[in-house]
Amino acid sequence: MAKIVPFKAVRPTRAMVGLVASRPYQSYTVDERESRMDYNPYSFLHIVNPGYKYDQVIAGEERYKLVKNRYNEFKEDGVFKTDTKPSFYVYKIVNRQNQTFSGIIAAASAEDYENNVIKKHEDTISQREKTFKSYLKTVGFNAEPVLLTYPDNEIISNIIKETQKKHAEYEFTMTYRDTHYLWKIDNEYTIHRIQAEFSKMEAIYIADGHHRSASSYLLYKDEKELNPSHNGSESYNFFMSYLIPESELVIHEFNRLIKDLNGLTKEEFLIKLDEFYRIENRGQLPYHPTRPHHFSMYLDGEFYSLYLRKTVYQFKTSLDELDAYILFKTILQPILGINDLRNDHRIEYLDGRNEMVSIKSKVDAKEFKLGFGMCPATVKQIKQIADEGLTMPPKSTYILPKLRSGITIYEF
Repeated sequence: MAKIVPFKAVRPTRAMVGLVASRPYQSYTVDERESRMDYNPYSFLHIVNPGYKYDQVIAGEERYKLVKNRYNEFKEDGVFKTDTKPSFYVYKIVNRQNQTFSGIIAAASAEDYENNVIKKHEDTISQREKTFKSYLKTVGFNAEPVLLTYPDNEIISNIIKETQKKHAEYEFTMTYRDTHYLWKIDNEYTIHRIQAEFSKMEAIYIADGHHRSASSYLLYKDEKELNPSHNGSESYNFFMSYLIPESELVIHEFNRLIKDLNGLTKEEFLIKLDEFYRIENRGQLPYHPTRPHHFSMYLDGEFYSLYLRKTVYQFKTSLDELDAYILFKTILQPILGINDLRNDHRIEYLDGRNEMVSIKSKVDAKEFKLGFGMCPATVKQIKQIADEGLTMPPKSTYILPKLRSGITIYEF
């Protein structure tokens, strides 16, 4: 039974929201970030990068304290206001590809995370979890929701549609040409109806934000142990989430770019590939696979199609059928010697919104020796892997929507 609760969001005023909202800090290049901060004093980037004010790189606990100071300054200056009633927030994004995503911003339960009602499909790095937990503990807020997905539900869908007929609290367009809308639900009857539908769900799934949810869970454990009066209703028991139906998730693959052939000649490499794949040379024609277990490869100015030989590769679990895992187990690890997909400097990733010609251009420019393309995973695969308690390799999915920071803020 999934539990979600309304909360009193701290939000930018209607006039300021388009200036405040930003992409996640790490998604900007240094030049992009500095340009936005130079010309927009209200960007949320000023909060999460407080050293910019002093032209200093500040890290650790000192940075966290300054983040809290900048956040409080935005509140003091009236850029942020706190809602007076606990609410759910219907949030819609229409991106430049005219894809629409509609869901509910709510506080999800850390206890559900602990009890595997909120299910995971990716491994997290322990040190990153602890670092972000320390950050949350010091700053006292979360400004970017975890993306959760749930089985399509007609009642919730109808509530969202009816809410969207009303005048939106926000309607603004970002420089990336995606338009954002937000409506507030503070009617107790409607809130209870939404909660009742989620309470019928045996599980909901993390689509994006595994480290954020894991860190929020660690914070919950710490605060629970420190609080002798703990009763389960405290704000640290929950973390901000954006819940959208499974049918609205858009999943792209992450393609792989490799810097060398691990000491092999081109001919030796192709011979080793032949053990697991039927190989066809496609010449100069860009090729992208259209079926699971088929891969594209660009090497030495030519495209190849790779068809998995299923007589020599065994499907024992749902993970074994995932293309990103197949590529790892049959090529990246045994032939190219790449064991650590997170940290090996010889591999980089390009999300599948980019065409195969993007791989070609990087290989032709001698930045990489070869590249691989694959089909995206499906929601069904993600759920099966999570249900079996397994985890995908890093960079297996690039999932839309991508959320903005600073539009709703959850305080602990």
